[in-house]
Amino acid sequence: MDSFEINKIVAAVLMVALLVIGIGKLSSVIFHVEKPTTPGYAIEVEQPTTVSSSTETAVEEKVDIIALMAMGDVTVGEKIFKKCAACHSIIKGGKNKIGPALYNVVERKVGGVTDYKYSKALAAYDKNWTFEELNGFLKKPAKYIKGTKMAYAGLRKEKDRASIIKYLNQNSDSPVSLP
Repeated sequence: MDSFEINKIVAAVLMVALLVIGIGKLSSVIFHVEKPTTPGYAIEVEQPTTVSSSTETAVEEKVDIIALMAMGDVTVGEKIFKKCAACHSIIKGGKNKIGPALYNVVERKVGGVTDYKYSKALAAYDKNWTFEELNGFLKKPAKYIKGTKMAYAGLRKEKDRASIIKYLNQNSDSPVSLP
């Protein structure tokens, strides 16, 4: 190989290097981007608060249960309950599944099924399943009673909650009169 060919190879490598550097400089002039003063994105995170259970006060938003129950429809509630049927039975004398049987649930004490092992939170919750309690629990179970083992995300739509509450009320030996 003679020196002329070596010169051509070195010139080609230098030309490619200059071309890459030149394109980089030219693109930074054409597409000028200002660098942010602080890198990254600011993400707002809710700060967790610790409250002892003895001083915890439940702040409940008042729901007009009469208007809510007026929106409900038993046949729609029966369709919605099909999601619940994977874990709960609704028939009289029905067995407990993953969750307790829900026949006669309206006005029953929370954690009132004797042959079902409830979470500590539900067992300690000293109330009855009223229309208001069911509405709050079905909206977001884990948030309403912290520590429940019910993994269901909840029903966001008021009409769906009212419908399923009406359906649960209907499946009882003595349905409670609607407000």
